[in-house]
Amino acid sequence: MLKGYTLPRTPRGTSSLAPNPPWHYVGNALAVEYEVDPAAAAAFLPDGLELASNQCAAYFIEWQYSSENAEEYLDPVRSQYHETIILLSAKFEEQPVAYCPFIWVDQDVSLMRGLVQGWPKQFGSTWITRAYDLPSKASPVVGPGGKFGATLAVRDHRLVEAQITLSEISDSLPSPNFAKAVNVRYFPELALGKHDKPAVHEIVQLKSRDVKVSPIWKGDAAIKIFDHPYIELPDLRPTEVIAGYQFSFALTVDDLIHLRDLRTDA
Repeated sequence: MLKGYTLPRTPRGTSSLAPNPPWHYVGNALAVEYEVDPAAAAAFLPDGLELASNQCAAYFIEWQYSSENAEEYLDPVRSQYHETIILLSAKFEEQPVAYCPFIWVDQDVSLMRGLVQGWPKQFGSTWITRAYDLPSKASPVVGPGGKFGATLAVRDHRLVEAQITLSEISDSLPSPNFAKAVNVRYFPELALGKHDKPAVHEIVQLKSRDVKVSPIWKGDAAIKIFDHPYIELPDLRPTEVIAGYQFSFALTVDDLIHLRDLRTDA
């Protein structure tokens, strides 16, 4: 009998790209809140979601991951990855949620876990400034005056760059955030005559547990989104930048809420 949570499934199951949940994460994050043209943001929402406001957030995260019964962080190439996430402010049945139109990672295992959850992951190169517990010209302070930067490149094109200057502790996370993130799980059908009838097409909601957040630093921010030959993120260029954030957080994922099957709604 073949074993494995995801492909490839094999006799022992250890070759599966993503192991069985639960999946445990801890990360250092930079985030920028900004506003976009509301019509442009609404155009990215799937059926079943409505625009709540024109406020967006871009997250740049340096992650470390572990499964339940393995210590992948002892083999860092299996555990560490970088990610850029764009979230829109939306509503599902009048309840506020976040929706992700774009997300980029640099590891195939992360990409697979994300596709299982409905995150529309692609490959991209994300870099963020690190802070260290030693005074140095090479490290910003995590405190007033600390300056941090982040960049995203996709297929050799610089797509996003951001800078944040910290000034104060915040009592809230950036908005929108992951707390009520809603995704679309979509898997197309290849059989001739069914290319427009996906095998899976559903709205789902992220369900995480054991969430922990460090002190949240807030300050001024700048973000630029550059033209790209075909990626449509420039449609969500900022019309106004609100604030930037720096924080660390941890969470565990092993569940998902199915909200609506869009195949039956069609």
